[in-house]
Amino acid sequence: MTTSLSLPAAGTSTGTGLLDQAGPDPKNGAGVARITGVGTATTGTPYTQRELIDIFGIADPKVRSIFLNSAIERRFLSIPPRDAHGAILPETQGQLLAKHKRLALDMGARAIRSCLDDAGIELSDIDYLCCTTTTGFLTPGLSALLIRDMGILPGTSRVDVVGMGCNAGLNALNATASWVHANPGKVAVLLCVEACSAAYVIDGTMRTSVVNSLFGDGAAAVALVADGPDTAYASADVPPAPGSPRILGFASHLITEAVEAMRYDWDDDQGKFSFYLDPYVPYVVGANAEQVVDRLLGNGGLRRSDISHWLVHSGGKKVIDAVRVNLGLTRHDVRHTTGVLRDFGNLSSGSFLFSYERLLREGVAQVGEYGVVMTMGPGSTIETALVQW
Repeated sequence: MTTSLSLPAAGTSTGTGLLDQAGPDPKNGAGVARITGVGTATTGTPYTQRELIDIFGIADPKVRSIFLNSAIERRFLSIPPRDAHGAILPETQGQLLAKHKRLALDMGARAIRSCLDDAGIELSDIDYLCCTTTTGFLTPGLSALLIRDMGILPGTSRVDVVGMGCNAGLNALNATASWVHANPGKVAVLLCVEACSAAYVIDGTMRTSVVNSLFGDGAAAVALVADGPDTAYASADVPPAPGSPRILGFASHLITEAVEAMRYDWDDDQGKFSFYLDPYVPYVVGANAEQVVDRLLGNGGLRRSDISHWLVHSGGKKVIDAVRVNLGLTRHDVRHTTGVLRDFGNLSSGSFLFSYERLLREGVAQVGEYGVVMTMGPGSTIETALVQW
């Protein structure tokens, strides 16, 4: 596979993925990161959109319509406590941060264990742990707490990616793939964990209602290993399963004119952070999807018609439709994207890994086929990755 570099258009940042780096030829697989296992987890209780309308006591027909026309059937959430009459009690920012810690550690540990089981490796095989979250802040980060609580070896290298939003999973995957590329035979685990229940403001406004209708709790983890020329998989002593996809490259696009379109603001009245989604986000993302995907594929000498599998972030019905139309994708192409949205809501940074897990369980990906992964989030940013089975 030949590679080429192109100058970015104004307002973009180049994706310096493995295709753009000097090193082993991706064709022979040496030094290229492979995904060898995946696992997911949620909080304990699913709620339908109609149940949430009743729990939150939503009477405004416009807000009810947002919930009921979201293409979401259920979400896993940890709802606020209620008084004797069933009314939702307010949660302080401190209580929300404590909720985030509790949910993130629980879901994160279960997702990691599921991932390791899928990869056929042990906790002691982990050499690097990368954790990403946007729904809460902890110091030390989730990585340190999980290493302590799960009994992961204390010599494990770690990094935490905090505050990047729904696109953070691919940002972190880029960093994690680069780490295993530089450390052939060692095992890295990437964990995306979002306790969206710990990031809600419930005040009845249209701004918060859009957010409250969309996000759910979930965690997803993947294990990565790069096969070296001499000592492949030295740490785990287990080769990847047949067909484990290789990560061939990344490309990014920062939509500079839409930096404020997705953001956290401090709400003085509520005394907590409040997430904002500009109603024009779907159109902005859709209008910029083609150029970053075509740059990703161009680096590998590919066209969109060469792609067999598309794993797009479950950002919301309008976002998915905008991406699908602008890229010329079919509804079948985004079946796992829409299925995850339907069954879990928007899981923020881990959504694409839930879709990836569903694709693997479907058993249709064949050796040699290419896939494109795409996430979108604050920045406003579109992140993409090219994989091959």
